[in-house]
Amino acid sequence: MSITTFQVALWVELLAAGLGGLQGALFAAVSRHRRIDVLGVLVIGLIVALGGSLLRDVVLNQPPVVIWMNWYLVVAGAAALIGMILQPLIAHVGWLITVLDAIVMGLFGAIGATKALSLGVGEVGALVVGVIGAIGGGMLRDIVLSLPVSFLQVGTLYAVAAGSGVGLLVLLIGLGTPVPLAGAICVAATTILRLVAVVFGWTFPEQRSLPRPHRRTREQS
Repeated sequence: MSITTFQVALWVELLAAGLGGLQGALFAAVSRHRRIDVLGVLVIGLIVALGGSLLRDVVLNQPPVVIWMNWYLVVAGAAALIGMILQPLIAHVGWLITVLDAIVMGLFGAIGATKALSLGVGEVGALVVGVIGAIGGGMLRDIVLSLPVSFLQVGTLYAVAAGSGVGLLVLLIGLGTPVPLAGAICVAATTILRLVAVVFGWTFPEQRSLPRPHRRTREQS
């Protein structure tokens, strides 16, 4: 299964970049214990906005669209600046960061999987590329800020939400669903699953070491 042309509209990609820049800047701005300056906040915003697209294109062996098209950097940078300006005006910003993060994951997941399918990548490969696009910006953000990488830690189904949405998109396109509709369903499914998991605290069980066999002491023998 493949899509003959890359059918995601430019405004959708720029919307994803803009929301990513906004979310990244808000995330960096509330990380006061890291003592991030204004330039650092802007850089984190750009990383979240463009990181997933960059990793996606590298995996697909394509020219990075975030470098070749000026609008990505402009929109992401402007959104990050807006995030810095708005952050002091928002008293409780934590929930907004989570919501934006979920939406951005859904958007970049849908864009990544759709682009992979348009290049003739198989269904499983498109699923992997979509997940990379979805979580790539957040992963690079955590690495730059020296934070535990979100999707590798016990958390609220971060990568699972992205994979579920992308998997649904690949399935729907395989059944002949128009790409815009399949993409919208992907974004909705990713966002809802991520937010529901956060609200109810759904997680996978934590990895624990196997208990060591009890050795009898001499007094017990």
